[in-house]
Amino acid sequence: MKSWLRIVPPLAVVGLATAVCIWLFATKPEPRKWPQRETIPEVAVERLVPVDYQVWLESQGTVQARTESTLIPEVSGRILEVSPKFRDGAFFEKGDVLLELDPRDYETAYIVAQAALAQAELELEQEQAAYEIAQLDFESALITEDPTPIALREPQLKLARANVESAKARLEQARNNLDDTRIVAPYAGRVLRQNVDVGQFVTPGTVLARLYAVDYAEVRLPLTERQMQFMDLKESFRGEENPIQEFPRVILTWELGQQQFEWEGRIVRSEGAIDTGSRQLFVVAQVDDPYGKGQGEMPLKVGSFVEAKIEGRTLPRRFIIPRKMYRKNEYVLIVNHDNTLERRGLTVEWSTEDHLVVSEGIRPGEMLCRTQINFPVNGMRVNVVEVDGESRRKEIDWEKVPPELKQEFEQARADQNWQKMRQLQTQLEAYKVEVSAQGKSSPSKTQG
Repeated sequence: MKSWLRIVPPLAVVGLATAVCIWLFATKPEPRKWPQRETIPEVAVERLVPVDYQVWLESQGTVQARTESTLIPEVSGRILEVSPKFRDGAFFEKGDVLLELDPRDYETAYIVAQAALAQAELELEQEQAAYEIAQLDFESALITEDPTPIALREPQLKLARANVESAKARLEQARNNLDDTRIVAPYAGRVLRQNVDVGQFVTPGTVLARLYAVDYAEVRLPLTERQMQFMDLKESFRGEENPIQEFPRVILTWELGQQQFEWEGRIVRSEGAIDTGSRQLFVVAQVDDPYGKGQGEMPLKVGSFVEAKIEGRTLPRRFIIPRKMYRKNEYVLIVNHDNTLERRGLTVEWSTEDHLVVSEGIRPGEMLCRTQINFPVNGMRVNVVEVDGESRRKEIDWEKVPPELKQEFEQARADQNWQKMRQLQTQLEAYKVEVSAQGKSSPSKTQG
């Protein structure tokens, strides 16, 4: 009996506790249910319209003179005078005297040549007179045989005439040598490097200076095989000349610190062979009067490294798409008329650092999604809130909502009756209107 008394109380306590737990679980309150809303991403779109696209080919190269030469004297002598235009970087015009050599030896040679010519002319006059006398003597004499040429002094007359011509040639040479002591500029140009100065003795073959012409500047520009496909470059054939106006324009750019300078020229020719190492073709751009003020604020100096943009073909009716919209270099996102996404592959005909030129894969009027979306899939629903930069966001026009519906919605929100609010939200959809970014008006806090 005593053992039962020891067992019953613990069992009663356990039973009571179990009953209380069952009662608590059975009477627990229902958890508050929050409304479940489908999250639809908001996107901005751009209507795609085909346009004519002008291709510009990018290249680079070093400026060089079209004509560059070495200045070499044709006579020997000591330099007596140097023109101020005969300095490194100095400009000169065609015919300007750059150097003067000591002319005394050549003046003497010229005087001697003049005297030799006078002597030869005198001997010619004497031989001419002797020839005429021989002719008269033969005519007056009763000789039946023909006289010999020597008797008539014909060879002597020819020699005298040849001596005169030789003396004239020596005089001309002496005059040329004297003139060559004044070294003149062969063309309008600039001194690249001066090698001699006053007092030096120079001989034929001595390099006096390196010069280059300033009428044109040229730049060799490499083009890849792909770039050549988009350039209207007419091939030149033997015996055929093409005027400069038929060739593409080129814009040359040179950056000097924070400043940028531009020059405009033309592609005048292409080189005759493709580089076997790089598989590139070099074309030559030409700029007229690179040192003239008409070209810009800065002359196009020889040796400058410039960036070039060459005018290529015009591609008709192409779609221009920002490069960042070409996701993974595989597809773009198109928003269909039912506001669903479509991953669309494209045929890219040309590309730049910022844009793609598309020839196939898009139809006019389709909408390109410009908003970044994580993990987009075909058929995904979106809400278009902006088209071509103009807002299309819809908001409730509370002024048009009936007072009783507005009051009922506010009461449901105050009571946190989410199910009722969800039902009323469906009715309020009919009072939504599009608002622009400038004219957007938000409802008051009371209206929500």
